[in-house]
Amino acid sequence: MKTYIKYIAIVGLCISSVHCKKEFLDVTSPSNVDDNFVTSTTTETFKSLSWCYANYRQNCIMGAYRWNDPVGSDAEYYPEDGSTNNLNAILRSDLLGVDAIKDPFNGLYQTLALATRLADIIATKDVYTADVAAAKTTDWTQLYGEAVTMRAFCYFQLLQHFGDVPYGYENKGVAEYSLTSRFVIYDSLISSLQRAEPLMYKIGQGGINAERMSKTFCDALIGELALFAGGYQTIRTDVDGLYGSVTFTKKGNTANQCVYARRNDYLAYYQIAKTWLQKAIDNQGTSGLITADARGFANNPFQRHFQYFADLAVSPESLFEIGNIQGGTLTTTSEYPYAFGRPSDGGSSNAAPTKTFGALRIIPTVYYGEYEISDHRRDASATVTASNGDGNEKMISFVPGSKSLGGIATNKWDENRMNPPYVAAQRNSGMNWPILRMADVILLLAEAKAELGEADAVNLVNQIRQRAFGNALHNIALTGQPLKDAIFQERKLELLGEGQRRWDMIRSGSFSERAIAVQQEMATVVNNIKTLGYHHFANGNDLPAYIWIKKVALTNPLTYDCAATDTLANPAAFPAWRGQYNYLTLPAVSSKVVGTTRNVAIQGLFRYINPSSAEATALVAAGYAKTNWGIDLANATAVYQRNILSGITSAGDPPRYYWPIPAETLAKSNGKVTNGYGLAQQ
Repeated sequence: MKTYIKYIAIVGLCISSVHCKKEFLDVTSPSNVDDNFVTSTTTETFKSLSWCYANYRQNCIMGAYRWNDPVGSDAEYYPEDGSTNNLNAILRSDLLGVDAIKDPFNGLYQTLALATRLADIIATKDVYTADVAAAKTTDWTQLYGEAVTMRAFCYFQLLQHFGDVPYGYENKGVAEYSLTSRFVIYDSLISSLQRAEPLMYKIGQGGINAERMSKTFCDALIGELALFAGGYQTIRTDVDGLYGSVTFTKKGNTANQCVYARRNDYLAYYQIAKTWLQKAIDNQGTSGLITADARGFANNPFQRHFQYFADLAVSPESLFEIGNIQGGTLTTTSEYPYAFGRPSDGGSSNAAPTKTFGALRIIPTVYYGEYEISDHRRDASATVTASNGDGNEKMISFVPGSKSLGGIATNKWDENRMNPPYVAAQRNSGMNWPILRMADVILLLAEAKAELGEADAVNLVNQIRQRAFGNALHNIALTGQPLKDAIFQERKLELLGEGQRRWDMIRSGSFSERAIAVQQEMATVVNNIKTLGYHHFANGNDLPAYIWIKKVALTNPLTYDCAATDTLANPAAFPAWRGQYNYLTLPAVSSKVVGTTRNVAIQGLFRYINPSSAEATALVAAGYAKTNWGIDLANATAVYQRNILSGITSAGDPPRYYWPIPAETLAKSNGKVTNGYGLAQQ
């Protein structure tokens, strides 16, 4: 049971209903309540702090499909043809208007302003100072640390998505403001969190779960900030003296008044990251990597984490989730599963299930070519079937579009896996939004250790691989650069669709090379489909031009793990983790369920069947229909070429992944704040 979210939603939505949205320059707190009353008790203080959580959820996080992070990498793309929704994802932010992301930009400053104010007020209270002097962790010290962590988290989002930004002006009357170096901001945030961290509860202490910021999350956030400060990133070359005495190693070309670079003293930051990511593991409290699955009907500890979202429960693997509420008077917008979930063609209300847009798609070379066949993560992460909205499963198509069009989709958020699914209205399922989980932290720690040359980094990778395969037979034994490459590959497979791959590519210094590589690989795939009828991958899989499908009836239409024999004997159960909830059991939509054969049996999905062969003829005789598959991908080459990182045209291009700072912030700075990277100025 989610214990905090209802309280947060009530308070947050109440406050936001009586206070107008602030622009960046209006940096005073949105609350007019007397300071003494706000901090009269820990309960009253948490009411105000809960507004920060609610405002982040409602007005900051999603932006344009969560800032385009999950749909702009060498693993993920946006599915529609010619849309402007993915201009940032494809590295063409220069085509965006200056106010393209104004509301999330202002919302982040609004949120961190209130968090800063609360921390400042708490710090003056006698009870708080007494607790600190006694080295006691209490509800007061937790609230202070929570507010400081929220402030740092919001600034981190600004740094990731806008680069160098104005810093430290919240709750101050200022006549002038200017850009602050991101490296100064990173140092300041790390320092503030290091001071606050000893004051906070671990997850599980003081009633804190992963819907609130804890010592555990604070530790991990320090580690993330250090990795991003020390990693490769695109920096400006048009503002003299912006980065002070920091020196850089540059990669590739200088273009659009920016360059791809890493600070020369980066190893000091990787050392900070190593220390604090290890602290997050040591201070995990009641959280931790899920390594067992006790459900009985399934045995996939990796998928178990995502099932908690569908169960409307907080996952024990999470360090931080954004809480949501299902339906009714306190509904919050469950945008994450709608935007990034398993697609559905259902209507907006009373459908089986309701519409899921599916803005997040998986590049087929990853699905077909990069997962080992025995990796339990593939089918739980990505799917080739969608929901029809009438209780029936249907094949996804590579024809560009949304819902059941647009290509292979993510499978980590599927409303079919709710018990029961929420069918009254789209976007109201109540699933939480993921921010950070323990597997991510473990692999970040491996990244830091590998960069520092520490041999035990490989053991961390193998922890994740042992869960993925269910044994130690697939452990790796690598060092040096091959180990670094393997860590980023493991993160790619583990965190597929979770918005991390884009940042991994940037931080590793390999963004443009990897972009060109996937573009070239896709071109080869398309050519082979057109000329041979399929593309063969090194792991043994084929991506064919055509497949053969038919509708069948299963006793349980919602499928889970499949045995090895199911790959041949039960083509409706392989790939695994698909099918449909039995909507006949839901009176609200049972009358809308169509037919009795509601599952899709698939032949030839991973192996080429010659359409002229005796096998193809026999499949048709058995009721299967030859169906377009890879041929639709090949016929839409221009769309896929655009949607897969087309802003990168050579391995030397500096990646431009930033959004423009809004016009009002530029205008009122008297010329001291400008947009770099060739982005719009007005």
